[in-house]
Amino acid sequence: MKTRKLLGGIAAASALVLALAGCSGDRTGGSTDEGSTEGAIVGVSMPTQQSERWIADGDNVKASLEDLGYKVDLQFANDDIPTQVSQIENMITSGAKALIIASIDGTTLTDVLQQAADNEIPVIAYDRLINGTENVDYYTTFDNYKVGVQQATSLLTGLGILDESGAETGAAGPFNVELFGGSPDDNNATFFWNGAIDTLQPFMDSGVIVVPSGQVSFEQAAILRWLPETAQKRMENLLTVIGDTKLDGVLSPYDGLSIGIISALTSGGYSADALPVITGQDAEVGSVKSIIAGEQYSTIFKDTRLLGAQAVKMVDAVLNGDEPEVNDTETYDNTVKVVPSYLLESTIVTVDNYESVLVDGGYYTADDLK
Repeated sequence: MKTRKLLGGIAAASALVLALAGCSGDRTGGSTDEGSTEGAIVGVSMPTQQSERWIADGDNVKASLEDLGYKVDLQFANDDIPTQVSQIENMITSGAKALIIASIDGTTLTDVLQQAADNEIPVIAYDRLINGTENVDYYTTFDNYKVGVQQATSLLTGLGILDESGAETGAAGPFNVELFGGSPDDNNATFFWNGAIDTLQPFMDSGVIVVPSGQVSFEQAAILRWLPETAQKRMENLLTVIGDTKLDGVLSPYDGLSIGIISALTSGGYSADALPVITGQDAEVGSVKSIIAGEQYSTIFKDTRLLGAQAVKMVDAVLNGDEPEVNDTETYDNTVKVVPSYLLESTIVTVDNYESVLVDGGYYTADDLK
C-alpha cells in the first residue's frame, strides 16, 4: 500500500503549521529554559497501525511538531487499551509537556489523564473525544454529525432518491438497504450514526427505503473496533437472514468496513460490477481504488493534514501560554465537561470528483491510485 504524500505539496496545512513559528515564543538555543519551548517533548498517542489513516496522522503530526522545534514521542497502541494506557504513562514519566491522544476507547483513560493533570500536562483529544474526565483540555475533529449526513446523502444520491443538487427525484423504491455503525467505544460513531439516520429516517418512514433484516438500531449495527473482518461476518450473516432479497444499498461509516462488506457480498453472489451502493469514510487508498473500479460508491474525505495542523497549533498555543482557537463550545460534552473544540469540514468523494479533491488537492498522486 503506497504511502501518502502528506508533507510534500500540502500547502494549506504547511502554511498553517509554519505560520506558527512566528508566534511561538523564543525557540533559540535548543534548550527548555523558562520562556522557551524549544526541545520540549510532546507525546502523541495513536490508536493503531492497522489503518493507513492513523499511521499517516501520527507521522504528519510528528513531522509538524518537529518543524516547530519540539521533540516527539509517537506511539501506536495497536487497538489494545492497556498498551495505550501504558504508553501514555511512559510519556508522562519521560517528561512530556503536552499530550495529543487519539483514544482507542474514550472512556478508559481517566486514571492516566489524572496523572497528566497532576503533572500539569495539557491534553488535546485528537479526532476521538475522551469521555468521563475533566482532564482533557481541547478537542480537534471534524463535524462528525455532518459526516453522517454526508454518508447518508451520498447513499441517497447513489440510489437515485436524490439528484446531484440534493433535490428529491420522486423515486418511490422500495430500495433495500442494510445499515452498519461504527465502534460503540468511539464517541464519533454515534455522531456518524445519528447524522446518517436523521437523514435516512424520512425515507424509511415513507417506505422508500426498507431495511430487510429489521436491524435498525445502533446496537445492532455497531462494529466493535471498526474491524473489517467483523463487518464481513455481519454482512455474511445478514445475507443469510434476508435470503434472496436483493440489496440496493449499504450504509457503511468507514472504508475498512466497506472492504469487509464488499468481500461478503462478492462471496455471497454479487458480481463486482453489480454491487449495492456502498458508502465509506476516510478516503483510504484501497477504497478510492474501489470507487474508481466501480465497486464502492463513495467515501467521506476528511483532510487529516489540516486536522494534524490544528492539533499542532493547539499544543503550540498552550505551551506558549496562549488560548488555542476553537469554534465549538457546545457540542462535545464528555459527561464531565463540554470540551472546547475546533471542527473541520469534510467532503463527499465519488468517482466523479476524486481527481479534483484528492489528486489535484495533493493528498494522493495519480500513481498512488493506480
